[in-house]
Amino acid sequence: MKILVTGGAGFIGSAVVRLAILRGHEVVNLDALTYAACLDNLAAVAGSPAYAFEHADIRDRAAIGRLFARHRPDAVMHLAAESHVDRSIDGPDDFVQTNIVGTFNMLEASRKYWIEAGRPKTFRFHHISTDEVFGSLPADPAARFCEETPYDPRSPYSASKASSDHLVRAWHETYGLPAILTNCSNNYGPCQFPEKLIPVVILNAISGNPIPVYGDGSNIRDWLFVEDHAEALLLAVERGKIGRSYNIGGDSERTNLEIVRAICAILDDVRPRTDGRPHAERITYVTDRPGHDARYAIDASRAGRELGWRPSVTVEEGLETTVRWYLANESWWRPMLQRREVGQRLGIGRAAA
Repeated sequence: MKILVTGGAGFIGSAVVRLAILRGHEVVNLDALTYAACLDNLAAVAGSPAYAFEHADIRDRAAIGRLFARHRPDAVMHLAAESHVDRSIDGPDDFVQTNIVGTFNMLEASRKYWIEAGRPKTFRFHHISTDEVFGSLPADPAARFCEETPYDPRSPYSASKASSDHLVRAWHETYGLPAILTNCSNNYGPCQFPEKLIPVVILNAISGNPIPVYGDGSNIRDWLFVEDHAEALLLAVERGKIGRSYNIGGDSERTNLEIVRAICAILDDVRPRTDGRPHAERITYVTDRPGHDARYAIDASRAGRELGWRPSVTVEEGLETTVRWYLANESWWRPMLQRREVGQRLGIGRAAA
């Protein structure tokens, strides 16, 4: 199968590209190389004859159309998106343009290509989304997001992703475009850009800086190791039922504070402080961001039944792998710290233009 992957130089996208090529697929990576992208993530496959890179922006529909004509993919895996909630609070315009308009462009280019190719039954448009479109759950451990959970986005980011989900469903229902959707929980793992919680904690801790925790750290997330997510996404594009959506979660609910303390404990073992004090002493509680959802949790049973997927690592195993990767790859993350607004407090709501 030849797969056109958008956002393939990003965190999740690069994991998908690496695994797809390992599985024998051809991959065309379409990426605009915005601030969070890193082609070094793809060094292991960059020389493969099955891999091609195209520097293009999903906001440019003409460029996308040319890429479809040139590469003639069998499937699209649409991951390209602005994804950081804090940045969406301060600057929602990029999220509307990329996540909504960009998805519209991908859908229209895919529809045109699919029709001109004679509407092949094997073509797939796989849209990768987030559990944040569902809003916030109560503390009741029995409450989980399922595929029928009503949408209730609370941030500009989640609203933009909800909008893109609705567009994909509409293009399937109205035009018959063979589409599949997946909504995932919080990803973590190697190669994650250092603006998300887990890499921020790791890098602040080993640099001797305060470790910021929003509010009291009680917000709960379901943590999904990125390589497990990549496995699920490939199964969805290979086996998923057209018109169906699948929730992908790690079955690993933890509070943010529990995650932070677990990372600190791992670092106490593998990179202890020179003064012998515990890393957790540097935890610093900071003002919460506006509209911070209290809890996310995923019911991934449909993915288990229909795709044969389940997470392969526990959050404890995944965190240790992740911590060790960042310790061993300073040459990867050090240049990232110089990129736009990294290390600054975002998500406090700058004044509208």
